[in-house]
Amino acid sequence: MMNTLAVVGLLWGDEGKGKVVDLISKKADVVVRYQGGTNAGHTVYYKGKPLPLHLIPSGIFNKKSKCVIGNGCVIDLRSLYEEILNLKKEGIDVKGRLFISKRAHVTFPYHIEEDKKTEKIKGLGKLGTTSRGVGPTYTDKYARTGIRIADLLYPEGLEALVENNLKTKKVMDDEINIPSILEEYRTIVSELREYFTDTVFFLNNEIDKGKRVLFEGAQGCLLDIDFGTYPYVTSSNPTVGGICTGTGVPSSKIKRVIGVAKAYSTRVGVGPFPTEFDKGFQEQFRENAHEFGATTGRPRSCGWFDAVGIRYACMVNGVSSIAITKIDCLSGIETIKVCIDYKTKEGKQIQSFPSYSNELSKVVPTYEEFKGWEEDIRGINKIEDLPSEARDYLKGLEEILNVDFVIISTGPDRDATIVKEKIW
Repeated sequence: MMNTLAVVGLLWGDEGKGKVVDLISKKADVVVRYQGGTNAGHTVYYKGKPLPLHLIPSGIFNKKSKCVIGNGCVIDLRSLYEEILNLKKEGIDVKGRLFISKRAHVTFPYHIEEDKKTEKIKGLGKLGTTSRGVGPTYTDKYARTGIRIADLLYPEGLEALVENNLKTKKVMDDEINIPSILEEYRTIVSELREYFTDTVFFLNNEIDKGKRVLFEGAQGCLLDIDFGTYPYVTSSNPTVGGICTGTGVPSSKIKRVIGVAKAYSTRVGVGPFPTEFDKGFQEQFRENAHEFGATTGRPRSCGWFDAVGIRYACMVNGVSSIAITKIDCLSGIETIKVCIDYKTKEGKQIQSFPSYSNELSKVVPTYEEFKGWEEDIRGINKIEDLPSEARDYLKGLEEILNVDFVIISTGPDRDATIVKEKIW
C-alpha cells in the first residue's frame, strides 16, 4: 500500500514546498520534517494570511494531521516556542499534534553568535548562511560534542556538557553565562516537555498501521551537503536519503517522491547560478514575483528554468512526479527561456551536473525558447483555463524532463492550484 510520500525541493530551496505540503497533508495522518533548522522558511497562506514556519511542519494547518520534528533536525528551542505561541494566536493548537525527537540536537544562543562570527572570517569568503546557528550545531553533532533534547531532560550532567561544548568554540571571545542559559532552557523545557518523544518508534508504528505519512524536506537538492553546489550549501541532507537518517524510517518504507520546482529558478545567498537573469530584468521580476526570503527577507537571485539541475535532482531523489509552482509570475514575458544543456566556453557539452562549484560558475547554458502569454493567470485552477502558450510551456517542460507535473500552482492561496491526478 502506498501510504508514504516525500516532498523534496529540486534546486536551491524556496520552491513552494510549504504550499504543496499543506495541500497534500489534507489527507495525511502524519507530516514529518527530517532535516534543517530555523534556516528553513515555509510560508503557507492560512485564512488569506501568510504564515511563515521555520521548524514546525506545514501540515500543522490541517487539524487531523500530526506533525513530527525528526532527529535529523537541529532545534532552536527559543524559536520553536515562539512559533508555537504564534500558531496559538492564530487559533491553531498544537497540543497532542506535535511530536519532537529526543534525539534531535539543540541550537543554543552561542551557536548563533558563532555562526555570525565564523561567516565573517571564512577563508572562502561568505557562504551566505542565515546566521541562525544551524551550521555550528551540525558541526558539534558530528564532532560528538553536541547536546540533544534528551540531555535537557536529564539535567544532572548538563552543565558539564555545555562547558565541554564551549571548549570547542575558538571564535567565541565573549564570556558565556552558562548558569543563565541553563536557567532559561529549564523554563523552556518545562513548557515543551510534553512534545518530546521517541519519534523513531512513533513513525515506524504509524506507517506499519497503514497511516498516511508525508515527509517534508527543507531547502533543496542543490543545497544538500553532499549533492549540492558545495561549499555553498546547507549543513544537512534535504535530499530523500536524509529521510532515513533524519527519522529512522528505512528506505523500503518510502513509496513515492514528489519534487517541487518553480516555473523559473531562484537561489538565495551566494554561489553559482548559471541561468540568472540580467540585472535590470531581474530586479523588476523579483519585485513582481515577491522573491524575498521567508526566513531572512534577503532578495533572491532569479533566473530561467534550469532543466539540467532539475534532471540531476530528479535522479538523486528518485522523483516520480513534480509539483510546479509560481507559473503565474511568468505572465507578461514575451519570450520564456529554458536551459536544456550546459556547455563549456569552448562549446563542449557537459555530460553530468558539475561537482565543482567553480566549474558550474563557468558553464554556458543552452536555451530553448517558448512563446509567452499576456493574460494574468493567477488563481486559475483548471488546466483548460490556462492560455495555450502556458499549456505549451508546461508540456514542453514535461517533455524536456520526462517527468509529469501532478500539481501546478498559479498563486499562493490553496485554491489557486491545478491538481492533475490523485496524489495518495
